[in-house]
Amino acid sequence: MKYTTDRPTVGAVIVCAGRGERTGLPYNKVLHMLGHKTVLEHVLDTFTDHGVSHITAVVSPADRERIAEIVSAYNGVSVVDGGATRAQSVVNGLKACRCDIVVIHDGARPFVTKELIMRAVSSAIEHGSGIAAVPTVDTVKRMGTDKVVHSLPRAELFNMQTPQAFDYAQILEAYERVGTDGVTDDAEAYERAGYSPRLVDGSYDNIKITTATDLLRLSQNNKIGVGYDVHRLVEGRPLILGGVRIEHEKGLLGHSDADVLTHAVMDALLSAAGLPDIGVLFPDTDDRFDGISSLKLLKEVLNKLRERELEIVNVSAVAIAQKPKLSPVIKDIRASLAAALETDNARVNVSATTTEGLGIVGNGDAIAATASCILSERTEK
Repeated sequence: MKYTTDRPTVGAVIVCAGRGERTGLPYNKVLHMLGHKTVLEHVLDTFTDHGVSHITAVVSPADRERIAEIVSAYNGVSVVDGGATRAQSVVNGLKACRCDIVVIHDGARPFVTKELIMRAVSSAIEHGSGIAAVPTVDTVKRMGTDKVVHSLPRAELFNMQTPQAFDYAQILEAYERVGTDGVTDDAEAYERAGYSPRLVDGSYDNIKITTATDLLRLSQNNKIGVGYDVHRLVEGRPLILGGVRIEHEKGLLGHSDADVLTHAVMDALLSAAGLPDIGVLFPDTDDRFDGISSLKLLKEVLNKLRERELEIVNVSAVAIAQKPKLSPVIKDIRASLAAALETDNARVNVSATTTEGLGIVGNGDAIAATASCILSERTEK
């Protein structure tokens, strides 16, 4: 390939327009926290450290504001809206990027390395393309309606990854020639246009976050905790759940404000951190905690997590009550807990259920709560 300078300019298109539905997350998976940074920030760190001259992040309109905020901390990174399909998003990114060599990468592949980017770029400079790929390790069979038709020769099969680097003019022309219908891989568009994609060694560690299982594989530093609490309902006490006061003829009995839902959340967090439970840390024999707001105690728990360099990935809590009906206040409770935990609402989920009239809760004499959480250790990349 001939370029105007001895060192061709290298740009990148980072595809971030997915919604993450298969992960089960209520937000885009590139915004998921991996240590103390988002998945997208890990990708941007690697690409900017490599010396890519300009990066275009292709986003969905729903995420534009948040991702624009993230990329504002990086030099030479811009944001454009994606399309209805991945291929259309790539084309939008290509049109916003001007360079000699372009590297296309999935924003949901946070473990890409500088070495892998360099292999792809070097191949693109010499051959017009450099496609990260790894040999298929599983046997692959072609199926008919109800039986195996034949086995495919595994030695000839490769799993495509990103980054995929191309001569910029060639990949843009390829997409303009073949369109985006049915194209799930940039090398496919390149091949359909008559070019010969050149493979480079990828990495089995270069995973793409696709399913909920992938989220658990992101870090070996995740810690899971569970919590449970129950308090009796009595007259003459306010009913407080998740820091929200609820109108009811009875309230929860306890040494503090008896916020059973917040107590369950605290015990889940302490459990994940390997710390003693709230009965040990905030005993009912200590006058300092007489009538105290449980949200204040939750703040103390949060400080203990920070001392151990632990961050909240997710909290899920369930209030179990026959009465009162909690669905009208769930949104407020969720916002209250998220604010106390100093995290996004998307990382806190709250629901409510009954015991169908069974037991002390079903009799209307008590309210119980359960909670679970995932914490992550802060890690530097």
